[in-house]
Amino acid sequence: MHEVKQAPDWECATRDAGWRARDSMGEFVYDGHLWILGGWFAAQEPNPLDVWKSPDGKHWTCVQEHAPWVQSDLPVSLVFDGRMWIMGGRKLPGTECSNKVWSSTDGVQWTLEGEAGWCPRVAAGFAVFKDRMWVMSGTESFYDHSDRMVKNDVWSSPDGKTWELVTPEAPWSKRAHGQVVVFKEKLWILGGGRWHPEHAVTSDVWCSEDGAHWTQVTEAAPWAPRIWFSALVYRDRLWVLGGWSKEHGNFGDVWCSENGRDWIEVRSNVIWTPRHEHAAYVFQDRIWVAGGYAERLSNEVWSLEILPEWFEAR
Repeated sequence: MHEVKQAPDWECATRDAGWRARDSMGEFVYDGHLWILGGWFAAQEPNPLDVWKSPDGKHWTCVQEHAPWVQSDLPVSLVFDGRMWIMGGRKLPGTECSNKVWSSTDGVQWTLEGEAGWCPRVAAGFAVFKDRMWVMSGTESFYDHSDRMVKNDVWSSPDGKTWELVTPEAPWSKRAHGQVVVFKEKLWILGGGRWHPEHAVTSDVWCSEDGAHWTQVTEAAPWAPRIWFSALVYRDRLWVLGGWSKEHGNFGDVWCSENGRDWIEVRSNVIWTPRHEHAAYVFQDRIWVAGGYAERLSNEVWSLEILPEWFEAR
């Protein structure tokens, strides 16, 4: 059994953010704004190459309509060393993946830093940890999650140009669509798995102090196994939001944990509809969810604030 706790309502900042509805985009917080990069419109349609930012989740500005990177479906996207970074990802239509590394300070002008040491891939896990960028897991082909294509390697870089293979095979199973966060001065990887041709997803949780040696925190968290979900750190806790599995379809649940093993299901009377591959952020002391696939593609933006004392109340 797990604890279930009633939370405040989510607030809808906008039901039409201005950018075309999408999922699988790059996202981060940079320079006091929420950012969205590229993503997915449809399997047979070229993926978007636009860059948008917002100071409040409601008002969005397109800063670049046609960025030079072309693999913007399920890319690596992060902020490091005062710059925005996008790398890897898939070009649509088709299966072409990338290991090119791009960076920018304004979202308008992008610099190609080179090609990473890791092989081209989509749906990798990523984080900034110990003054380095980290990339792990993923698959060489979106439509082929066979053992040959799916990864459990771990890489890191101090500058986006030089990459170190930290371990070729982590002890967690090969997977794509898992989520990686930094929590309690450790790297954490949660969930993910394979969806085609065989569907095999997980709800396991692992952590590491160095990216090479990993500890399994739990083989099965109480949230259902899933891919295409979001994970983040808010109020000194791990959070899992939404996602998808073949057995269930879209998820609309929210979970948090102080240790990765014991989880609270966080329920709200007002919340976004179940969805997958949405953007998720921590910004202005709130959790934010934007876009994603919720029966159809969305460009809604929602946020939730939970005060610290909520965790102490029973």
